[in-house]
Amino acid sequence: MIKTFELRTDHHDQMIDVTHMVEKWIRDEGIEEGIIVVSSMHTTAGLTVNENADPDVKTDMLRRFREVYPWNHKEDRHMEGNTAAHMKTSTVGHAQTLIIEDGELTLGTWQGLYFCEFDGPRNRNFKAKVMQ
Repeated sequence: MIKTFELRTDHHDQMIDVTHMVEKWIRDEGIEEGIIVVSSMHTTAGLTVNENADPDVKTDMLRRFREVYPWNHKEDRHMEGNTAAHMKTSTVGHAQTLIIEDGELTLGTWQGLYFCEFDGPRNRNFKAKVMQ
């Protein structure tokens, strides 16, 4: 069972909590248990699991990514000029594997699933596949 999720990002760098989108699909499909793989379909946007309680975590992470991977580094040769976005995506990863138990994603108290935009704003999508 595969589902494609679509979203529109609003900023150049952005972390969007997509936990609710995936959990709604799991509920709607009546999936009670299994393994779910969620994968970004882009080389400049990824997925990560991180804290969803304090919004400053996202703010700090995006700021630190900009410090570590500055945009338009003078020695970058990629003609699109978005090498930093590729680096950030490689750092967070393009996919996450999670457990479904009792019809819900098994996440820690402070965890959420985030779609990480590093070259927006854009129309984006990610896919989820459940193995039961």
